[in-house]
Amino acid sequence: MPVRVAVLCHCLLLVSHLRAQDPDVKQIIANSVAANERDFNAAPNFNWKERDRTPVGSKTYQVTIIEGTPYHRLIEVNDSPLSQEQQQQEIQRQKAETQRRRSESADARRERIAKYEKERTRDHSMLQQLTRAFEFQLMGTKRVRGFHVWVLKATPRPGYQPPNMDTQVLLGMQGEMWIDQKTYQWVRVQATVTHPVSIEGFLAQVEPGTQFEVEMSPVTESVWQYTRYSMRAHARVLFMLKHNSQADETYWDYQPAAQPAN
Repeated sequence: MPVRVAVLCHCLLLVSHLRAQDPDVKQIIANSVAANERDFNAAPNFNWKERDRTPVGSKTYQVTIIEGTPYHRLIEVNDSPLSQEQQQQEIQRQKAETQRRRSESADARRERIAKYEKERTRDHSMLQQLTRAFEFQLMGTKRVRGFHVWVLKATPRPGYQPPNMDTQVLLGMQGEMWIDQKTYQWVRVQATVTHPVSIEGFLAQVEPGTQFEVEMSPVTESVWQYTRYSMRAHARVLFMLKHNSQADETYWDYQPAAQPAN
């Protein structure tokens, strides 16, 4: 009997210890938001390559930050390099655009950069709202693309109020997040619309089956950037006409961008 009691006590202590070692979900999310914010702020410091796929083919670009905003130079079509003549044409277009940006007025420069930052902030806002629109439950751990991650299930948070039209779709979504246990970076995020959501201000409704997925990977020792974005949208415009769209983009070969001269 004493041995059994001792074994039971040992087991209880072990369970208690393991529970104490369970990660705090709120802290995981808070740390991941901080990491994602650092990555967002670092993004304009990099050039990269980007492949955009559509149902009819693909185009690949060298994306270069020129005077504060990205420029997309076409380098491949359907995974085949451009001809020498086409390459020279694209290079000349980039040179002409570089010269135009360097010669523009201060007002034109501010307007161009403000437009870019508005689009960047809009996309970032959607991802930021994921952590506010959902409640998270730790489902376990796994290894994804070589990273040891926490798997978090996301379900709609009762009472969530979207701050703008772009984030209204989150009301009908649920998903999962895979967060790196070492860096708290977002290795993968998936979300799917599970019930229809009407978009306020538009006679449109996002329908079940709409989904998006993003993946991130390290580009330096401390910075991660997006390496994949995919989206498939199903909607009804005027609540009658069906409208489907999709995007599949991959990003790689991140390199430090040249800083503009003062």
